[in-house]
Amino acid sequence: MCGIVGYIGDQNTSEILVNGLKRLEYRGYDSAGLALINGKLDIIKGKGKVASLEKKLKKQSIEGWLGIAHTRWATHGEPNDINSHPHLSQSGKIAVVHNGIIENYNSLKKQLASKGRTFQSETDTEVLTQLIEEIHENGNAPDFEGALQLALKQVVGTYGIAVINLDEPGRIYVARKGSPLLLGIGENEMFIASDASPIVEHTKKVVYLEDGEMAVVTKNDYQVKTIDDVDLTKEIHELALSLDAIEKAGYPHFMLKEIFEQPRSVADCLRGRIRTDSHTIQLGGLVDVMDRLVEARRIVIAACGTSWHSGLVGEYMFEELAKLPVEVEYASEFRYRDPLIGEDDVLLVISQSGETADTLAALREAKKKGALVLGICNVVGSTIARETDAGVYTHAGPEIGVASTKAFTAQVVVLAMIAIALGQRRGVLEDEYAGRLIDELNRLPDKIDKILEQSEVIKKMAKLFTYAPNFLYLGRSYNFPVALEGALKLKEISYIHAEGYPAAEMKHGPIALIDEMMPVVVIAATDHTNDKMISNIEEVKARKGRIVSVTNDENHEVKELSEFFISIPSTEDCFSPLLTVIPLQLLSYYIAVNRGCNVDQPRNLAKSVTVE
Repeated sequence: MCGIVGYIGDQNTSEILVNGLKRLEYRGYDSAGLALINGKLDIIKGKGKVASLEKKLKKQSIEGWLGIAHTRWATHGEPNDINSHPHLSQSGKIAVVHNGIIENYNSLKKQLASKGRTFQSETDTEVLTQLIEEIHENGNAPDFEGALQLALKQVVGTYGIAVINLDEPGRIYVARKGSPLLLGIGENEMFIASDASPIVEHTKKVVYLEDGEMAVVTKNDYQVKTIDDVDLTKEIHELALSLDAIEKAGYPHFMLKEIFEQPRSVADCLRGRIRTDSHTIQLGGLVDVMDRLVEARRIVIAACGTSWHSGLVGEYMFEELAKLPVEVEYASEFRYRDPLIGEDDVLLVISQSGETADTLAALREAKKKGALVLGICNVVGSTIARETDAGVYTHAGPEIGVASTKAFTAQVVVLAMIAIALGQRRGVLEDEYAGRLIDELNRLPDKIDKILEQSEVIKKMAKLFTYAPNFLYLGRSYNFPVALEGALKLKEISYIHAEGYPAAEMKHGPIALIDEMMPVVVIAATDHTNDKMISNIEEVKARKGRIVSVTNDENHEVKELSEFFISIPSTEDCFSPLLTVIPLQLLSYYIAVNRGCNVDQPRNLAKSVTVE
């Protein structure tokens, strides 16, 4: 959730840290702070976004040759100045920034208080800081590094930490368990970050830390070892990320940029994977496991949020095209109910960041039980990409906006390709239909582009519903998950209460809510359910609900029944979510802008959910 950046070198350290935090702010923006060493240990921090921190720095200029910084998504303690990171030890010599949750912080805090330690904040991070110092000062470890190792062995939970000590002014200590950290290797300088975005403009060479690993970082070198003090040799990776990809490129918000990037991101996801001449699909990441995947008893999909919605679309695809039974699980529930999964099963985990804590927990639970574990994610080198048996990258490019857009469509495209490839390998997908699907996949980027051309129409429509108190989204079959996703987008960024339902379930409760103040978004773009959707529209109209339909160009009956409609090109039913979701993303975006909401950084949310 939170963001960490660190630097040691000859450049302006505070400037590098602040610019790095700006790149990481999508991971959390309740508060921000930094700590620098230059003969003394200086800290500036406080509630608010990184811009507030930057203003404070201009008023009280501080310099240093190394430093650590943090932008926070609050877990323990409300967002305020005191609970902001970095946290100092009682002596004021040790500073720590931390992503994750120390679950046994309360018992540790009581132990430390009984030894005379006092605490300024409500955070679990300050407890860890004090624990490190307590062990170090009492001589329970041979040196500071040993004290850090002993402290980490006592904590229960997750962490990505960076630690500096005034008595060791040439070193930054980092460690990871369940929360991502990487090292950036420069010329006579080193960088630390929770993802690549803050360091890509400085270096392309990175080292990824794994769980249970730590590093001692100096200006010209780094040493990686386990917290049990076993030295490690790590591979240096080359970043594929470009600086241009994480800039707004003239758009007012990252979210709008990412919505409009979808024709390209879908094309990039398909590129090199479709053989139009032979009407086959080649997914290099699954070659080594395809036989086992073909023979699987069932597929279980585990994901969270928007990725869970894409998994629901995948369920329909796998069952129709590959004739494989599928269950879709909330990753957050999967690990806590002793799931019945074994060697004949496949667990498919989906995550934009590849770092989602609940999804990683589901992955590890399934691996323990012998299942084949596959991943779909967007971030090269992420934990899910490294820990799964095999998988497929979406190649959607960086997604900075907290509300996911292009990640959803890229995930659905990958699921479609896997389902088609499986259906062909299992001999259950007719050649003519498979060929038609593959040809249609190639046409989807252009069709998305046509929908985006209606953005001004959707923008005008959004003005009429900006202050609606509630929304209802209805869909059937492949577009039921899109109803859920449309409602989620509106909730996330505009703070309007919205619910998605299978259209047939409306009469089993939600119909009681419908009146002339209730906009009802109806997704009527799957041919085999169209007659039933028309009946549902009539039921809403009979109760004076305001119909906004997303439907195919030639669906005149739905258009005539709708107060407002958004036309989309026709496509195969199984691909309709890739088109129907686009107008809903735009509608949510424009409503949120009209309401004055911070679209890219909605309240209480963060991009990469690395805590449970």
